[in-house]
Amino acid sequence: MKQNSRFDPKMLEFLVCPVTHAVLRHDAERQELISKAAHLAFPIRNGIPVMLVDEARQLD
Repeated sequence: MKQNSRFDPKMLEFLVCPVTHAVLRHDAERQELISKAAHLAFPIRNGIPVMLVDEARQLD
């Protein structure tokens, strides 16, 4: 049985930035959730958002 490893954009209705509690934007090309307020990009791995600050990429 093949697992679906794609991120479901409907999850954005329930997820917020763990730092600022602001809305997140999905970057499908980079497979990240972007928090403009915190200047962080949270990775999506195997369709699962990794909402840990230590795993986030700092945005310029």
